[in-house]
Amino acid sequence: MCDGGRTVNPTESGLPIGDARFSALLEDSAEDLYEHAPCGYLSTLLDGQIAKINTTLLTWLGYTREELVGRRRFADLLTVGGKLYHETHFAPLLRMQGQIGGVALELRAADGTRLPVLVTSTLKTGADGEPLLIRTTVFDARDRRAYERELLHARQEADRERERLQRLVSTLQRSLLPPALPAVPGMEVAAYYHTASADQVGGDFYDLFRLADDRWAFFLGDVCGKGAEAAAMTSLVRYTLRAAAHGDPDPARVLDSLNEALLAEYSPAFPFYCTVLFGLLTVAAPGAGTGTVEITLTGGGHPPALVIRGSGAVEPVHPAGGLLVGLMRKPNFATVAVRLEPGDGLLLYTDGLTEARMPDGDLFGDDRLEELAATLSGARAPDMTEAVARVLSGFGPGLNDDTALLALTVPSSPPKASS
Repeated sequence: MCDGGRTVNPTESGLPIGDARFSALLEDSAEDLYEHAPCGYLSTLLDGQIAKINTTLLTWLGYTREELVGRRRFADLLTVGGKLYHETHFAPLLRMQGQIGGVALELRAADGTRLPVLVTSTLKTGADGEPLLIRTTVFDARDRRAYERELLHARQEADRERERLQRLVSTLQRSLLPPALPAVPGMEVAAYYHTASADQVGGDFYDLFRLADDRWAFFLGDVCGKGAEAAAMTSLVRYTLRAAAHGDPDPARVLDSLNEALLAEYSPAFPFYCTVLFGLLTVAAPGAGTGTVEITLTGGGHPPALVIRGSGAVEPVHPAGGLLVGLMRKPNFATVAVRLEPGDGLLLYTDGLTEARMPDGDLFGDDRLEELAATLSGARAPDMTEAVARVLSGFGPGLNDDTALLALTVPSSPPKASS
């Protein structure tokens, strides 16, 4: 009996010499271990002809020893693809390296079924270094193949589930935004929305709608958080703002109504809040021509809007006061009046733009945004949003938050009548 290469006396092992268990160990000869090993063994001549094969592999394949030894080559046991791989890769590498291991192949059993295996082969050489035969060990890979199939199935199902989720998110996101902005006489309007994640509904929102005669209401904002809760809050915010504006269009009172709605809907222990700019615009000369547009703007904790003058000047419009909406009982929203002349524009944006990181790691920031806005002097509303969108696309992974844009411009000349 051996222990780490040292012969052990039976009495040293703690087993009596006559013990049946010890006798069984002695009977487990090297040949018996070879024949009934938990893996397949075979030896082939250099041309691949099978010279020796153990009982384990014969049992797996359903052959008798007489059918294989001296009659078949190892490659004959492989599937068509396996034979091709064996001749073009496996055998040449074995001759060059002297061994090759862990190769996944498929053996074809006597009944035609396929047996996935992992094959390791070693080239045995003589004392003169010349190759004599090839020793091959074959491991049953059926359990591993089944595991790989299950893993692949699970991954495919996860991919399908993610695609379904993304379609749902995309549909829900579209439902929280106006499908298209209405045409405002004497003005040009445009909006843009960037979704940071295809897997989560964003919390940015905007809208533009008619109240009566020459008056229009618009808003843009951002709710806290993402996902389903943010979507529910966005829906509440949008419809509250719309309903409040139709009841009393004064911007400060509209935000008061929204603040009360959020406080009533959400618990003080788990408050939900948003930032928003709400505006009321009146076109002084509606119709085909252009004219002055009067805007009353109220802010609730939101970044300032930018007035972009036709002269090239950029004026941040930040209503005084205006705390976050939904946190306090009396946030004291204030309004500011803005006048747009022909050639002027108003740009509203969410903080995903200014807080985006540029390739060098710096925030884009307010100063760079104002520099960009100055280059958009006299631009049409669609051109304005497209220019900012191009900047956003350059941030790459640095743009990790949703971003909404809303541009309102007064053309410097009347639109041409269609012929």
